[in-house]
Amino acid sequence: MTYILAIDQGTTSTRAILFDAGMQVAGTAQQEFTQHYPQAGWVEHDPEEIWETTVAVCRKVMADLDVSAKEIAGIGITNQRETTVVWDKSSGKAIHNAIVWQDRRTAAICEELRAAGHADMVADRTGLLLDPYFSGTKVKWILDTVPGARDRASAGDLLFGTVDSFLIWRLTGGASHVTDATNAARTLMYDIRKGRWSRTISDLLDVPQQMLPEVKDSAADFGTTDPGILGGAVPILGVAGDQQAATIGQACFQPGMMKSTYGTGCFALLNTGDQPVVSKNRMLTTIAYQLDGKPTYALEGSIFIAGAAVQWLRDGLGIIEQAAESGELALRADPGQDVILVPAFTGLGAPYWEPECRGGMFGLTRNSGPAEFARAALQSVAYQTRDLYEAMRSDWEDDSHHTVTLRVDGGMSASDWTMQSLSDLLGAAVDRPVMQETTALGAAWLAGMRAGIYPDQTGFADTWKLDRQFAPLMQPAAREAAYARWQRAVQAVIGV
Repeated sequence: MTYILAIDQGTTSTRAILFDAGMQVAGTAQQEFTQHYPQAGWVEHDPEEIWETTVAVCRKVMADLDVSAKEIAGIGITNQRETTVVWDKSSGKAIHNAIVWQDRRTAAICEELRAAGHADMVADRTGLLLDPYFSGTKVKWILDTVPGARDRASAGDLLFGTVDSFLIWRLTGGASHVTDATNAARTLMYDIRKGRWSRTISDLLDVPQQMLPEVKDSAADFGTTDPGILGGAVPILGVAGDQQAATIGQACFQPGMMKSTYGTGCFALLNTGDQPVVSKNRMLTTIAYQLDGKPTYALEGSIFIAGAAVQWLRDGLGIIEQAAESGELALRADPGQDVILVPAFTGLGAPYWEPECRGGMFGLTRNSGPAEFARAALQSVAYQTRDLYEAMRSDWEDDSHHTVTLRVDGGMSASDWTMQSLSDLLGAAVDRPVMQETTALGAAWLAGMRAGIYPDQTGFADTWKLDRQFAPLMQPAAREAAYARWQRAVQAVIGV
């Protein structure tokens, strides 16, 4: 039996998944790690703990299945994006904790860059907004803050990487300092049109280019593991940031195909083909994947609160004991009430980008209760997806002939009620696949395709199987009236 090992290094846990020759999950191991919050708005991880959990879960899943390194044809890595590590080239030790994508400490740096008139140039080259979300200002902060770091960086003693780069460096014993185009595209320093690091931006941030990793295709030769780590040398053949890996795992290879992943938040990517689309609606322009030296571009939108709204019902309000109860409770809601929740608990993401606004509940009556709250929480995910959907279609459509295919994954996609509500409020079909491990599958396919044991794009797309398609049942007039109420509610919380 030949296997592919997928490493899924996420924000709260690290997983290792072994896929068999038929691209089916053979085994999984998972380990959580510590979240560090040094002060309000700051989020950090210990890079050593990320490394230790990565090695531990890889060894465990191999031991559980009695699989040796020689039976693994390749490794695919998918990772939390934008999280930033700076480490010493000689020792391999990080000089500061990893600064996580959620971290907001560089807001003042971003504001200074905006005030100096750099926002349009950065957006034109990178497709991104000047926001603390991305890696570039995090690197600047580390170099500015850690004593001696800037001198060491200038001397060529320090390296920067997103989590994939750090893990590859460690896995290969320091032989490979590399990343792929999808992760590079999230750093705020990569020119997505020219396919190279932007010296203008790295100079602006005072980040020496010698710190930056070599950028490769998403399926490429990234190096070979040190034999002592997994009991043998294994080639690393696939890398993609987690949301791009899910796009690949959903086989969204044609322009107009969109995937939406529902976890704590929600990330939606729309394949726009071989040309980057400049958003008029504050969407991000990014690289969906890069194969054979050719990037495929996407529009991306992020929702801060999706599954977290259900966690709020459970942990904050105590009206459910398990997240799975939310759909059943929503079914019992009074159809005569129009309760709307705007879950701006940590501000609003795309297309609003209003970090300071806070949530609100609208349309309450004396009879509003747990069922109406549950329905409002689940519908808030559908309404926010509609915001992204409308913005992306507006950005992408030059005429009326384009159609969008939406494929969903993530924990909330298991809720039939939520997915039906999503279809109703979008006025579009929603496709849920049989395979829910789309992120890990995307990384595995990249590696397996590169190794020659998995099919090409067309063959892989043919393996995608539909679990259920949700079609809209709501009347168009009712749909538009409901969405108009949502839009008024959003403007109300922004205006507070």
